Formats: sequence, structure tokens, C-alpha cells
Amino acid sequence: MMIKNEQEYHYSLECLRRFEASIAEIDSNQTLKAEPLRWQLHRDSYQSQADELREEITEYERLISWETNQPIQIQVASLNKLPDALIKARIAAKISPEELAEILGIEADRVKQYEETDYQCASFVELLEVSAALGVELETAVLQVDFEEIAAVKESVNKWRDKRMNVVAKS
Repeated sequence: MMIKNEQEYHYSLECLRRFEASIAEIDSNQTLKAEPLRWQLHRDSYQSQADELREEITEYERLISWETNQPIQIQVASLNKLPDALIKARIAAKISPEELAEILGIEADRVKQYEETDYQCASFVELLEVSAALGVELETAVLQVDFEEIAAVKESVNKWRDKRMNVVAKS
């Protein structure tokens, strides 16, 4: 999950408060503590959710408080995370989705759709246009090609095709 706006930020703060209250309740539940393994499983599940929310809240707070007179570096672990980086860049630049749409010369709903779908509905050219509008530049990139992954995908596709052909042949 990534916090993309003030509404999600406030909702995340409320969820964090609830998780922390639940953790406190679990910590004071003597009946549950009588079963240490069960107690730990419950506590760990709530704690992991709280930790994840806390990280997202901290990241959002970092972005909204960023001074726009200096560049920001946003780490991108994989190409799949590029949409998150574009949204973070927009937030740090203090540009609303409506303002970004105006810069791009498109409808505001289109930018909202981009972000709601994590840019799955955007073409590569549109991603480049958004990147340019936000001043996003790729400093260094190392792409690793995993040949085993390619072989596994090919195998899966072939199995799917064979299964599909068998269904068609039986029809």
C-alpha cells in the first residue's frame, strides 16, 4: 500500500491508532497470554500491520514536508515500482493531480485514473510525459535479465496453450 493523498493519510493514521490499541489490548489479555504461542501470533500479526502503516505514514510525511528548492531522490527497486515513484515525485513537488493534468494538457480524471490504477492504464509514452512534467530523471539503472525466469514464463505459457488447445479440441 502507498498513501497517495491526505484522505488516505488520515485514514492510515486512524488505522494505526486502532492497531496500536489492539496491540495494547492483546498485551493486557492474561487469558491469551496463558497460551504464549497463540498470544505471540496474534501480537505479531497486529504489530506487522502497524509497522507497515507506520512506514507508509513516515514516507508520506517525508514527501509532503520536502522543500522543493532541492531535488529529492526516490529509490525504485524495480520497474514495477516506477508508478509509486511518479506519485511520490508529484506529492513531493506539491503538485495536485489536477495541476499535473493541466501541465500535461489532459483531463484531471485521466491523472486520477493513472494513480488509482498505479499507471496500469498509461502507455509508455504517457509515463514518459508524466516523468518529464515532474522533472523525474533516472540517474543510474542496472537491469538484470533473469534467463531462468524467461524459461519459466515460456514453460507456463506453453502449458496454458496446450491446455487451451485440448479444451478447443474436445469441443
